[in-house]
Amino acid sequence: MKKVMIVDDSPFVYETIGSFLEGSEFCIAGYAKNGEEALSMYEEILPDIVTMDIILPGIDGLETSEEILKKWPDAKILMISSLAYSGTILKAQGLGIKTFICKPFKREGLLNALKTCAET
Repeated sequence: MKKVMIVDDSPFVYETIGSFLEGSEFCIAGYAKNGEEALSMYEEILPDIVTMDIILPGIDGLETSEEILKKWPDAKILMISSLAYSGTILKAQGLGIKTFICKPFKREGLLNALKTCAET
C-alpha cells in the first residue's frame, strides 16, 4: 500500500480523493490544508506521493513543493490544480514535479496519475 499525503484547502477535494482511493493500491496517510502544515507533516509521514494543489492559503503549492524537494529530492509530487496553464506546468516541471492533473478529475485519471508519479 502506497501512502499518499493530500495537500489541498478544500475538504471536498480531500473527500473526493479519499473515495477514489478506496480499493486501490493507495491510502491516505495525511491531509494538510496549507503549505505550512504540509512541510511539517511531510517529515512525520514520509509519504510515497504528495498530491499538491497550487492555490493554498499562506505559501502556495509551488513554493511548498520547492521546499519539500529541496529537503527530500526524491519526493514524488502530483500537482492537482485548476490552473492548467502551460506556464504553471512548466514552472512545476522546472521544480522537479513530473506529474500534473487538472481539476475536476475522474477516479481513473487520478489513479493513473498516481501510478505514473510512483514510477518516476
